[in-house]
Amino acid sequence: MKFTEEHEWLRPEGDLVVVGITEHAAQQLGDVVFVELPELETQVAKGDEVSVIESVKAASDILAPCDGEIVAVNDALVDSPALVNEDPLGEAWFFKMRIDDMSVLDALMTEDEYKDFIA
Repeated sequence: MKFTEEHEWLRPEGDLVVVGITEHAAQQLGDVVFVELPELETQVAKGDEVSVIESVKAASDILAPCDGEIVAVNDALVDSPALVNEDPLGEAWFFKMRIDDMSVLDALMTEDEYKDFIA
């Protein structure tokens, strides 16, 4: 897994990347009550707003961690947004992307680097 400074995690799966938010981000948000997912086949650029997550405390944007195309979304989050709090690194993935250049993942943080970042 790789991590961004925006508290997203990325997990490569073949030629795709699965994207979600970190446990730290889920704890900071509090109880998640709504998730808006991106449209399939949407082309995104790094930094584009892709999803919206709302909790009892705040609303936050999920940004595209890299350039690519949205190829799958986790519809379970629409019906059960609390999954984000229950299993942020597993069942609560937000979307899958086909990214233009897998080498961009090399510039992201490792788990240990992320732990140091949030410390």
